[in-house]
Amino acid sequence: MDNNCSNIIHHQHETRATSTITIKGILSLLMENIDENLDGGSKRVISLGMGDPTLTTLFHTPKLVEEAVSDSLHSHKFHGYAPTTGLLQARIAIAEYLSRDLPYQLSSDDIFITCGCTQAIDVSVAMLARPGANILLPRPGFPIYELSAAFRGVEVRHYDLLPEKGWEVDLDAVEALADQNTVALVIINPGNPCGNVYSYHHLEKIAETAKRVGTIVISDEVYGHLAFGAKSFVPMGVFGSVVPVLTLGSLSKRWIVPGWRLGWFVTNDPSGTFREPKVVERIKKYFDLLGGPPTFIQAAVPQIIANTEEIFFNKTIDNLRHTADICCTEIKDISCIVCPYRPEGSMAMMVKLNLSLLEDISDDIDFCFKLAKEESVIILPGTAVGLKDWLRITFAADPCALGEGMKRIKSFCQRHARKL
Repeated sequence: MDNNCSNIIHHQHETRATSTITIKGILSLLMENIDENLDGGSKRVISLGMGDPTLTTLFHTPKLVEEAVSDSLHSHKFHGYAPTTGLLQARIAIAEYLSRDLPYQLSSDDIFITCGCTQAIDVSVAMLARPGANILLPRPGFPIYELSAAFRGVEVRHYDLLPEKGWEVDLDAVEALADQNTVALVIINPGNPCGNVYSYHHLEKIAETAKRVGTIVISDEVYGHLAFGAKSFVPMGVFGSVVPVLTLGSLSKRWIVPGWRLGWFVTNDPSGTFREPKVVERIKKYFDLLGGPPTFIQAAVPQIIANTEEIFFNKTIDNLRHTADICCTEIKDISCIVCPYRPEGSMAMMVKLNLSLLEDISDDIDFCFKLAKEESVIILPGTAVGLKDWLRITFAADPCALGEGMKRIKSFCQRHARKL
């Protein structure tokens, strides 16, 4: 099974990796490769591959958030269709929430509610697609962008993130790649898969670069505010007066409710480019095609945003800092894995695989499939996010499971160590 599965991934990578590879697809293949009879079936599976905090006992959705949805449902007022752009009260609440961190005020007209951030990604690519268009995407990044671009006929051009500079954008590469057909520069902040958080100064330089090359910025902020290092989270919309910004986000990560699929697509544009009648009409017509999240969940958004206490957010941040520390500490004892940058945000990190220290491991894909089979530990090969011979480890996990998983990875690496 392991050879067949890894061959599928290798074939997809060779024919153009990330336009066909998805994270969930690879994780499913890795799960199929688990040996259920390992150690007599007593070795539990430890998944450090999926960014779903609800799979752990460490992160909990606040009771008042659940009660807000329950109140909305049992009010019997929200069983019907919502407007295609979203319930007005939800859009007002999201506008007010996002405006707290901006030098200007968003209105409900700037907010469009989506079925999770994934739908917001697809909307942003679809809105910008035209014959000959290209889009600048980070490498490593989130493969849904490539997948959406492939469906829309938009050419993908990758710029590198620089691990030696805290995974900052290679702005020289952006300038070299952009041309008159570049429709957007995509950034992910806080970073998935790298765990980076961009400074105000770097975001300002990104805005100035985008303006200089004549494109807009799509800022994926699904991990917004999940920053636990030295740098605070700064939304890209702060620079909306420099360059138009489309901000994508959701309740999913910060409120620990990814299954509720409540996201947003936001036009941060004080100068009014996105408010031109033709642009507004195009966006609204496209949303007429879409199905948003359930009406009763949208109706709960004002109560959720207004009543969630800061202590809940702080506890989430403390837990992420703690589990990131566990991960980084354990990696120091694994000679064939190097962490070039300590994560400061989100729920995942990238580490580099030193294949020269390993025998019978050909690349990151081979590593992950053999690890799953031999140790029942799931991590994501870097190829899935555009970086061959790297690994993405999700540290949003129970500390005990995370520690045990890292020890199994160490044992695996020792077993496959090249004999000197």
